[in-house]
Amino acid sequence: YHLQHLGFYVSQCGLVEISICTTNIIFSPTEQVVQDDRKRGFSAYFSKLSRSRREAEKPTVSAKAATNTPPAEDISADDIFIAVKTTKKFHKSRLDLLLDTWISRNLQQTYIFTDGEDEELKKKIGSHVLNTNCSAAHSRQALSCKMAVEYDKFIESGKKWFCHVDDDNYVNVRTLIKLLSQYPHTQDMYIGKPSLDRPIEATERLADNKMRPVHFWFATGGAGFCVSHGLALKMSPWASGGHFMNTAEKIRLPDDCTIGYIIESILGVPLTRSNLFHSHLENLQQVSRSQVHKQITLSYGMFENKRNIISMKGAFSVEEDPSRFKSVHCLLYPDTPWCPPHVAY
Repeated sequence: YHLQHLGFYVSQCGLVEISICTTNIIFSPTEQVVQDDRKRGFSAYFSKLSRSRREAEKPTVSAKAATNTPPAEDISADDIFIAVKTTKKFHKSRLDLLLDTWISRNLQQTYIFTDGEDEELKKKIGSHVLNTNCSAAHSRQALSCKMAVEYDKFIESGKKWFCHVDDDNYVNVRTLIKLLSQYPHTQDMYIGKPSLDRPIEATERLADNKMRPVHFWFATGGAGFCVSHGLALKMSPWASGGHFMNTAEKIRLPDDCTIGYIIESILGVPLTRSNLFHSHLENLQQVSRSQVHKQITLSYGMFENKRNIISMKGAFSVEEDPSRFKSVHCLLYPDTPWCPPHVAY
C-alpha cells in the first residue's frame, strides 16, 4: 500500500493522514494517484517506481551478501517467527495460495494474523491462525492493532527473529535463513526495504499539546521485514501490550511506519536494507528468472487491469497461475506432488 513513486505514504484502501513538514495533509488515492497515473500510463508509472527504487537503494547500511559471507550464527527455520497479516475476506483468494505453496513447507514457523473466525482455516493450521479481534478496515488503527498482536506473540514465542509479511507475499525461507544467519540475533537488526526515496517526515505529538517534526526510514510491510530478538526486546516500552497503538497514534502513521519510528527515531538503530524483499508496488518484471531463487520475498498485483508479476516461464500458464507463485514454488521445490515433471523454466 505504499506508493513509493510519489515519495509519500498513502493507503490504497482509504485515507491516511500524515504530517509533512508539520503540515497535516490528507491524500486520496482515487483523486491523487489514479488520475495522475492514468494520464501518464503504465510505463510512466513503472518508470517512477524504478527511479524511486534506485534512489532508495543508496542507503548507508546494506544487508550482507547471503551467499558470500560466513554465517555469524547457525540458525534454522525453527528460529524464525513468520507473521502473515491478512483479513478474513482474503482467506480464500490469497491465503489458500500461500498454504498450497510456501507455507506448506513452513507450517511450524508461520503464524497467520487475521480479523475473523474461520473454522476451515483452523482445521488446516490449528493454533497457527490467530484472530486478533481487530477491525477488518484497512485503517491506521486496524493495521496497528494487528501489528501489536504480532509483536506480543513473537515475544511470547522466544524465537530469535521476527519477520512480518503480507498475504500477497511469497517467502523463500531458505534464502531468508541465509540472510539472517549473517547476524547474531542478539544484535540490533532491522532488515527490509524502504518504500520511499527519502526518510518519511511526520509530526510527533508530545505532552501539553506540543509537537515536533521527526524523520526516519522504515521498511515497507508490503515487501516484508525482519527484526532481531535483541532489538525487539528494546522496543518493548513502545510496542508491548497496548503501547504499540499508543505509539502509532503519537505519529498518526500505520503499522510499518510505526515500527520504523520506534527503531530508527527512538532507539537510533538504522534500517539495514536488502533488495531481496519485494512488494507489489515495484516493477516485478525487473526480477530476472535467473535470480528468482535468490530472492527472499516476491509479490504480485494489478495496475490499470494489467498484471504486475515476475516474468518467467513455468509449470503453469499465467491464466492458471496469475500470481506466478505456483510456478515459483515448482522451480524451488520441484518435488512438490502437484508440480508437473520435466518443466522448462
